[in-house]
Amino acid sequence: MSETAAAPRGTGVVAVLAAAGIVVALMQTLVVPVIPELPKLLHTSAANASWTITATLLAGAVATPVLGRLGDMYGKRRMLLVSLAVLVVGSVVCAVSSALAPIVVGRALQGCAAGVIPLGISIMRDELPAERLGSAMALMSSSLGVGGALGLPTAAAIAEHADWHVLFWVSAGLGAVVLALVLLLVPESARRSGGRFDLVGAAGLSVALVCLLLAVSKGSDWGWTGGTTLGLFATAVLVLPAWAWWELRTAQPLVDLRVSVRRQVLLTNLASVVVGFSMYAMSLVLPQLLEMPRATGYGLGQSMLMAGLVMGPSGLVMMAVSPLAAKVSAKAGPKVSLLVGGAVIACGYGLGIALMSAAWQLLLVSVVIGTGIAFAYASMPALIMSAVPVTETAAANGLNTLMRSIGTSTSSAVVGVVLSHLTTSFGPYQLPSQDGFRTALALGCGAAVLAVLVTALIPGRGRTAAPVPAQAAAPADAPVGRVSGAGRGGDREH
Repeated sequence: MSETAAAPRGTGVVAVLAAAGIVVALMQTLVVPVIPELPKLLHTSAANASWTITATLLAGAVATPVLGRLGDMYGKRRMLLVSLAVLVVGSVVCAVSSALAPIVVGRALQGCAAGVIPLGISIMRDELPAERLGSAMALMSSSLGVGGALGLPTAAAIAEHADWHVLFWVSAGLGAVVLALVLLLVPESARRSGGRFDLVGAAGLSVALVCLLLAVSKGSDWGWTGGTTLGLFATAVLVLPAWAWWELRTAQPLVDLRVSVRRQVLLTNLASVVVGFSMYAMSLVLPQLLEMPRATGYGLGQSMLMAGLVMGPSGLVMMAVSPLAAKVSAKAGPKVSLLVGGAVIACGYGLGIALMSAAWQLLLVSVVIGTGIAFAYASMPALIMSAVPVTETAAANGLNTLMRSIGTSTSSAVVGVVLSHLTTSFGPYQLPSQDGFRTALALGCGAAVLAVLVTALIPGRGRTAAPVPAQAAAPADAPVGRVSGAGRGGDREH
């Protein structure tokens, strides 16, 4: 195919994959406006209604690394289509249901689409020329933040003027459109790792993740020192080492830990956890400040729709800044882009601690933080993919996405504890105090600073996403003892 013919096709691939990422992020945000009403809508308690959020989180955590590995083995486009199809099915299940159980099932199915973004980034690596890859990956990676920011005002407007089931019909419709576009415009990569799927590894990782994230997300409801919470944490602590032992001894692991512990990959994943924490803290604090009654003395008394409109521009900024972030990564290295991102996020939270008295101030804060997130998210895929073989890109990106999810889940739990303990009386209600909000913003700032410190330890300037040779991968039938660093892309540090 000529360069002139390939360029439009490449543009179409990038646009469709970015749209898929935005739709997945929209799906995760759609229920936010109706969360306070869910107990009444579903005829259940608030604790039970929270499973509509928890189910999505758990399903996404389990599905992301599994779909990434299956994508490397059997085709990334194929797994992308499976993810989008499951998203559509889950959306329809929710759209036609008004009871808790089917809604939870539908939300779990929607959560399985979380693997779309790492799969999309891996498809880009396979299909795009090197000069276009950086900006395309930056856009795809930032689509999670873009969709989340744009989804809030969209969902609020729908929930305010239509039946809540329309939210899920919109999700189903968008998912179906993107599914059709992927069928039409996205090619299947010829790069496959082959081999057998690691069922034991998948089961072990799933058990560990479910126990860990369930304890983190429900600990405040069950009590952090309660038997169920402590039992889940203990199970995760016991299962994870056993899972790692298995992964190091099987010839075709779900997650290649020898690659994952390379300094560049390991530190990037650690930075992803704290950046994910920092990103989500903004989503928890700023909308509450905007919607808090003015009579509190620090609340801004805005509607959910207005709060969404204040938060929405941060998503547009992420989309606009991602090409600039890609240029910084190409010129100075993705490590520099990640350092800039962490520093800008920290500055944004610092502004937030001082600027809390007007909607325009919180708009400025969200835009600054969004700019930092765009820089940080643009760099992570480049750092990961420059350090792993081409046959493991989807699995490696899936693990990186999982690290971000662990960060956001931890952020939700920690910030929730802070806001529930630092309160003030408002009539018969206890509301988060101004000091509580400032403490939560300080935690977001501290997490961003920690991300900068971790990133500084990444060797060199980091590399752009130049492929690690596929031939470095060990043969599928290699003995376990030979699946060493050389068998997984070499022992050299990137």
